[in-house]
Amino acid sequence: QVQLVESGGGLVQAGGSLRLSCAASGRTLSSYYMGWFRQAPGKEREFVAAISRSGGSIYYAGSVKGRFTISRDNAKNTVYLQMNSLRPDDTALYYCAANTGWGPLDLGSKAWEYDYWGQGTQVTVSS
Repeated sequence: QVQLVESGGGLVQAGGSLRLSCAASGRTLSSYYMGWFRQAPGKEREFVAAISRSGGSIYYAGSVKGRFTISRDNAKNTVYLQMNSLRPDDTALYYCAANTGWGPLDLGSKAWEYDYWGQGTQVTVSS
């Protein structure tokens, strides 16, 4: 079973950037496809981005496409979310999630497609 710990959140002004990290332990990260989700107060958890085990498939929510970049370093057992041009509506608790999938290009965009979750890191964007 894999354990996930997010870091890198904080307070940033609109237009700024942050890089979130998700460190995995317990199992090698290369066994899992990974996703980032976020949840703002009073809202449902929403998909942000996902990357396959091999890194060969990547998928973004429309609201972040062109601004956010997901990447992974399997040697460091870490997944990243580079967030640029941040907006106040990006304010949320950001979670990383993992699941094994079937093939090296599998990934998921729904919360139910992930079995393992971190505790989240808060991102606040001021206007």
